Amino acid sequence: MTKTKKHLTTAILLLVVYMVMQLSSAFFLLPFHKLVMRMTDLSSTQAAPITQGWYIAISFAVALIISLALTSRDKSFWLIYESKQESIPLTIVWGVLGFILVFVGQTIGAIIEMTVFGIEGGSQNTADIMGIAKGAPIAILAIVVFGPILEEFVFRRVIFGSLIQVTNFWIAAIVSAFCFALIHFDFSHILLYTICGLIFAFLYHVTKRIWASIIAHILLNGFVTLVQIYAEPLQKYAESLKKITEQLIHMQ
Repeated sequence: MTKTKKHLTTAILLLVVYMVMQLSSAFFLLPFHKLVMRMTDLSSTQAAPITQGWYIAISFAVALIISLALTSRDKSFWLIYESKQESIPLTIVWGVLGFILVFVGQTIGAIIEMTVFGIEGGSQNTADIMGIAKGAPIAILAIVVFGPILEEFVFRRVIFGSLIQVTNFWIAAIVSAFCFALIHFDFSHILLYTICGLIFAFLYHVTKRIWASIIAHILLNGFVTLVQIYAEPLQKYAESLKKITEQLIHMQ
């Protein structure tokens, strides 16, 4: 098998693994839900977030392990550029800078969504996922670590990496970013996801290392998760602090 055919086979297999993972819940989530109910004696409603959280964690972990096994058999799969890869320290720096770029890009995108399209802030997709994570904290591993790595493998290396070899940066970046946006099924905020995808593609392109976009993606998901988890406690703390301040003012 030639190197090109081997790369194509690896890319197709990674895509298949990712799609099977995405579709597997239609076949296995209900039996898994019944199993959780029997093991915990919880009602269907009480067991739902636990079931979903553990299923996300397990399915993402299995998909990641398989993906790593597939890429380990094709060592040159990541070498899609003829030019030299960026050094590891600078790749890490680019990853951190990329997170800042994504944050700024999403802020600009949110302003455009609100002013031009009248779309309010807040993502139902994010809210649903965080609801699951609160019910089963193990899901945070999938949200913050497993998910970003898998998505970078698929959308940056498989889609962007394949297209960049036969087209130019912009075509490859736009197509891969749009596919990345669609897979999140949050169509009201498709602009935000597309912006993220474009920046992740830029990070991969400029460093020639997939780890740059992976680092930025993990930092983004980690930041969003942290904000979502502590948003309610911080709001309650702020309200309590406000009441105490008002009481002190009235006492003077």
